[in-house]
Amino acid sequence: MAGEYRGDKVSQRVILSVSFIGGPRDMRRRYMDAMALVQRFGKPDLFITMTCIPDWPEIQENLCEGQLAQDRPDLVTRVFRAKLKDLKDQIFKKKIFGPVAAHVFVVEFQKRGLPHIHLLIILEQGYKITSADQYDKFISAELPNEEEYPLLHDLVVKHMMHGPCEKYRPTNSCMKDGQCKNHYPRPFSNKSIQGKDGYPIYKRRNDGKTVNVRGTRMNNQWVLPYNPYLLTRYNCHINVESCSGVKAIKYLYKYIYKGHDRCAVYIESDDGEKVVDEIQNFQDARWVSPPEAL
Repeated sequence: MAGEYRGDKVSQRVILSVSFIGGPRDMRRRYMDAMALVQRFGKPDLFITMTCIPDWPEIQENLCEGQLAQDRPDLVTRVFRAKLKDLKDQIFKKKIFGPVAAHVFVVEFQKRGLPHIHLLIILEQGYKITSADQYDKFISAELPNEEEYPLLHDLVVKHMMHGPCEKYRPTNSCMKDGQCKNHYPRPFSNKSIQGKDGYPIYKRRNDGKTVNVRGTRMNNQWVLPYNPYLLTRYNCHINVESCSGVKAIKYLYKYIYKGHDRCAVYIESDDGEKVVDEIQNFQDARWVSPPEAL
């Protein structure tokens, strides 16, 4: 992770190294470092998640005949790293959200091997998101006008629609005890407001707009919060949320530092007499996908 901030009189830069093959102790150390930034610079303002997709033109145009994206983890990794570098330039150098006091990010890998990042941003004083009126300046949770913004409309439909779940697909992976873990579909709201639990309620007007997504007609209640500029620039799932009012700050940082998935592996030999040694047979193991290794 990395962070940058400016003091009253001098400019300082903090670089905290990242090792992707660390254990729980390393993750705890990084979490404590991040909480030290919060103590110094205040609560985080924005939470961004960006996911690599194999359909990026930079990947598809460089595949050999007959190849799929999963056949070229070197290409997938290089393209995602370039996109991540450009995202950091947009946020930290061009300051599209305002001057950044500090930030942390973690690169994780999905079970299919594709990388994604979680990025928490703390803006400088004077630029922090302090009211619900400022949500609409950076974040939208509605379907854009198809005639006025055709490209953005197609990208929202492709990357930023949740589900469908609930009664439409009760067996979807987000369902737990008959309800969506992500609380979709969200209620309509004529304006953005600060929720009672600190989580924002974004503007989702009941304007009659619907689109067909995976065989289901969906409206603004199913749109994931996004930044129109970043979504258009990167053509991928890039979720932007305001977290300035969230009281459970520790939860946000523990979420991004939860570490990789682990599994217990049972190993048994068919040769000779079977001797059961549970300590020796069960190994705490980890799957490292090719893009992560690269």
